[in-house]
Amino acid sequence: MGIVNVTPDSFSGDGLGDDPGSAAERARRFEAEGADIIDLGAESSRPGAPGLDPKEELGRLLPALEAVRAATTLPISVDTYHAQVAEAAIQAGAGLVNDIWGLRHDKEMANVVARAGAPLVAMHNQRGRKHHDVAGDIRTGFEASLSLADAAGVPRERIILDPGFGFGWSEQQNLEMVRRLPELWALQLPLLVGPSRKSTIGTVLDVPVNERLEGTAAVVALAIAKGADIVRVHDVREMVRVARVADAIVRANWPPARGQEP
Repeated sequence: MGIVNVTPDSFSGDGLGDDPGSAAERARRFEAEGADIIDLGAESSRPGAPGLDPKEELGRLLPALEAVRAATTLPISVDTYHAQVAEAAIQAGAGLVNDIWGLRHDKEMANVVARAGAPLVAMHNQRGRKHHDVAGDIRTGFEASLSLADAAGVPRERIILDPGFGFGWSEQQNLEMVRRLPELWALQLPLLVGPSRKSTIGTVLDVPVNERLEGTAAVVALAIAKGADIVRVHDVREMVRVARVADAIVRANWPPARGQEP
């Protein structure tokens, strides 16, 4: 999953602001580099970032979404926790909703996803919640999201779970999260992990955000080894290569079947 941020204040320094053309160009590049999904977001989720009202978010998002939809054949995920934004984005060509609050911020989100028949990434967000046990807290959050999805009629087979690397955890807890990913297999749903350029990597290596490529690669490889099915990243070319080698080891999918590309 390749990240395209149309924000002026992305923590990673890759925000494109109000520039649909640049968003389209990045999406084209990501497709050429091997991305499977484009994740398009118009609101920064960094700690302390000011929230946007849905109208302002849509003003940023829809021009970029239209440009990206015209530029690539890849599925587009809309990174939003506002039901109104998700509904408009789906109508404009998005095929998946990535909700960093796992349906727990906007109670109408589950209904929007159900009506659209869209896949959902439900993330557990630990911000503002008491800590007890990393894996246990994540499972509790997932169970709450799944309950909301079930009540709205969102089929389980359309749901992807994200444990929320970097969202309300200490550096040690983020690292523990990756170690304990196998404890989340019991839910029997795909897992997405998004460690790309996060501050935990910067703290471990004592490097700024623009020097976290190798650290991101380490987390991506280990997350795949622990069961991640999707990784959400900024550096698509490099992480596609990391994922292919990790998959060749973990999932024994190399060499490729005759007639197929690796």
